Amino acid sequence: MSLIRGRFQKEADAAVCRYTASIPFDWRLYHYDIAGSIAHAQMLAKQGIIAEKDSKEIVRGLKVIKKEIEDGKFQFKLELEDIHMCIESRLIEIVGDAGARLHTARSRNDQVALDLRLYTRDAIEITIDYIRDLQQALIGLAEENQKTIFPGYTHLQRAQPVLLSHHFLAYFEMLQRDILRLSDSLTRVDVMPLGSGALAGVPYKIDRGLVARKLGFSQISRNSLDAVSDRDFVIEYEAAASLCMMHLSRLAEEIILWSTAEFGFIELDEAYTTGSSIMPQKKNPDVAELARGKVGRVYGKLFAMLTVMKGLPLAYNRDLQEDKEGLFDVVDTLLSTLEVMTGMLKTLKINPARMSQALDKGYLLATDIADYLVTKGETFRGAHAVVGQLVHWAIENDKTFDKIKVEEYKKFSKLIEKDIYKLTSEVSVKARDNTGGTSPVKVEEALTEAKRILEEKK
Repeated sequence: MSLIRGRFQKEADAAVCRYTASIPFDWRLYHYDIAGSIAHAQMLAKQGIIAEKDSKEIVRGLKVIKKEIEDGKFQFKLELEDIHMCIESRLIEIVGDAGARLHTARSRNDQVALDLRLYTRDAIEITIDYIRDLQQALIGLAEENQKTIFPGYTHLQRAQPVLLSHHFLAYFEMLQRDILRLSDSLTRVDVMPLGSGALAGVPYKIDRGLVARKLGFSQISRNSLDAVSDRDFVIEYEAAASLCMMHLSRLAEEIILWSTAEFGFIELDEAYTTGSSIMPQKKNPDVAELARGKVGRVYGKLFAMLTVMKGLPLAYNRDLQEDKEGLFDVVDTLLSTLEVMTGMLKTLKINPARMSQALDKGYLLATDIADYLVTKGETFRGAHAVVGQLVHWAIENDKTFDKIKVEEYKKFSKLIEKDIYKLTSEVSVKARDNTGGTSPVKVEEALTEAKRILEEKK
């Protein structure tokens, strides 16, 4: 007979067991379930709710179970539904009646909420560490390419010269926002729900503060109904993960484009590429493509959880069992993507010569020429029109800016002199010397700040 079917005269149908069981995936919570149960048992003994000897037996039995699971010797039983009942059932087998006292003053509802909060808290901290590893790889690339200038793009059209290091540090900023979001969400994850019971609290003189301290929580839930039914913290992690995956996808997209023969800006290490089953010459950026593709998977889990929650009345409903598979998958997907992207960036080879060649086409100094005319007294709108006409003429005559003669320039504006030839990509980036700009000085400052941020968190 199941530990929770005393009210029933029949065992659950086999199909129902299979349908309702969560043990195939929630076994991953065993470490947190055991930690929570140990803290709970010790608190019960301190409060005189169970005997000290029973508490010690419970703790001994739980440690035996933990070792059994880690040694691969524990038997997970589908008919016991979840990790919580599997552990409690085995505990009773090991220590007898003492084990049957463990569930005093708690429900599976607040027990599940506790385990999931402990898991999510750890997941956030691990995710932040993985993001920092990727940020470190970006800093490495930025340091190595402080003098490399390449075309910055808007609308995927060559726009203006920028330092490649400035480009890599843009992704550092995105990832830093991801860290800030995750760090902020910790304040809402770090709430201890145990003691809420099924929904109304428990009628025992428990010490919730003691359990919270033992488990490292800084806060205790204030409303029992909310505590057992709240999954905002799951949604917050999945939302933060979705944004982070979006950032990784943007980076992956550029890596895919840059590694093509058409761009040729970078070369991917062979360890991070795959071949073709039919075309022996192929070197495919499959890692980056999968990173781009897995974003939809993470988005899907977020929307699934939002959909589960949108119609639930207070308090606990079994729909909430759907919280775990999605969360586990999101954590696994994000961590593996961060790990593989970090390795890919650390082995990336930059082709500065190809980037330099790309600067010669696309009239990237057009804005600089307009600014040049402004310094000569022209209005910016007037200068914009002049340079637009100049570019049109240059395209028609197949000439780059450096090949246009002064006399030809003057046909468009009398303000243009020989000093027009002083405008180069190097001059262009150097001129953007305001905070956040692409000048070597400001990029060096940004790089120093990025390194300080990472060092500060060690």
